[in-house]
Amino acid sequence: MAIGFLAYASRVADFGGSSAGYELTASFRSIEGVSVGTDVRLAGVKIGTITDISLNPQTFRADAGMTILDGIELPDDSAIVISSEGLLGGNFVEVLPGGSPFNLEPGAEIEDTQSSVSLVGLLMKFVTGGDDE
Repeated sequence: MAIGFLAYASRVADFGGSSAGYELTASFRSIEGVSVGTDVRLAGVKIGTITDISLNPQTFRADAGMTILDGIELPDDSAIVISSEGLLGGNFVEVLPGGSPFNLEPGAEIEDTQSSVSLVGLLMKFVTGGDDE
């Protein structure tokens, strides 16, 4: 039973899986709810992992590094969004592929980013009746 649990745990945590891939970066206004190890998904399928998060002192934005599995080629006009699994679920990073015939090279930066939305901020806006005037 213990061996079965270890096999399951290694599969879920990707300890036994292939970690070959290439690095990409992205810069977000807010990366709330995302940490090192967070899934990077495309069409709901895990294609990578967040490997590094740091604050850029020049732009005051959160820079994220990620590893994308080899064999997954993303168009160079792809967008990246921080999405939520639901009201009580965690966040993940979602790749929205573009239509360019050219692909992102290893080490490239995805420039079209959308930050996480604060649930508390949305609730406060709803409760106070705030407008974007």
